[in-house]
Amino acid sequence: MTGGVRRAFLGVAVVAGAVAGWVLTAPETVPDNSVSAVGGDVERGRTIFAIGGCVSCHAADDAKGERKLVLSGGRPFVTAFGTFYAPNISPDPDAGIGAWDVVDFVNAMKHGVSPDGSHYYPAFPYTSYARMKTEDLLDLWAYMRALPASGQANSPHAVGFPFSVRRGLGLWKRLYLDPGPVVEVGVDLERGRYLVEGPGHCGECHTPRSAIGGPDLSHWLAGGPNPDGEGSIPNLTPAGKGIASWSEADIAEYLKSGFTPDFDTVGGSMVEVVDNTSQLSDEDRRAIARYLKSVPSISALE
Repeated sequence: MTGGVRRAFLGVAVVAGAVAGWVLTAPETVPDNSVSAVGGDVERGRTIFAIGGCVSCHAADDAKGERKLVLSGGRPFVTAFGTFYAPNISPDPDAGIGAWDVVDFVNAMKHGVSPDGSHYYPAFPYTSYARMKTEDLLDLWAYMRALPASGQANSPHAVGFPFSVRRGLGLWKRLYLDPGPVVEVGVDLERGRYLVEGPGHCGECHTPRSAIGGPDLSHWLAGGPNPDGEGSIPNLTPAGKGIASWSEADIAEYLKSGFTPDFDTVGGSMVEVVDNTSQLSDEDRRAIARYLKSVPSISALE
């Protein structure tokens, strides 16, 4: 092979590789005409809003009472990959998501894609929200559209190279974005599985992560290091030392009142979680408890 032919062959290979990389990292979205906001139910949306924990990340740190419904964003999340700031997701048309169409919202939640076609960082738990039913997202959209607007500007994420190249998240999604269920269950456990694996996004904290930040589903809900860098997150499987000895009724009561079986009270970041789950029906809290008692027993990674 002559030098000229070799260089030409190398050039073609480089171009082909670049094209393949561009295709593999492209965002996946739903067609614009595939969803309609018609029929979204505000009251059902309120339940999805509660289990989804939207307030926990997107309300101001010092918000109390009704002010928690002002989803102005700004809360920092410090990780090994940089510091991410929760965005304004209030109905404000300029600072928030008020100018979005419903299809933009569905694409953000199920595919982690912004209205301009760029990938969202998985600090936004769309790996869990991908398992949500579209009809629930339409209800959630209807509820969120009725919340107070905030004109607070978003803070840019503090993320260095190579993580600052969002296009590369397309490859990450091919590894970790899967709308299928994590645990196979019978019909009687489907509601609990849906709430935990989908909108409740419990695995985002209670499942350890790989070196590139993807959930290690082989250790589903087995606990691990705190993503915020302080302490550890408990194991929720029957192999854990925390709730393994609790009954379904104990778990359901904890999610309602924050009291443990030995009359201790909820603490740390779980305070906000219980604030959210306390707004669910008793039936949904029992469904969550039944699912948690049924997951495979997995020891935490050392």
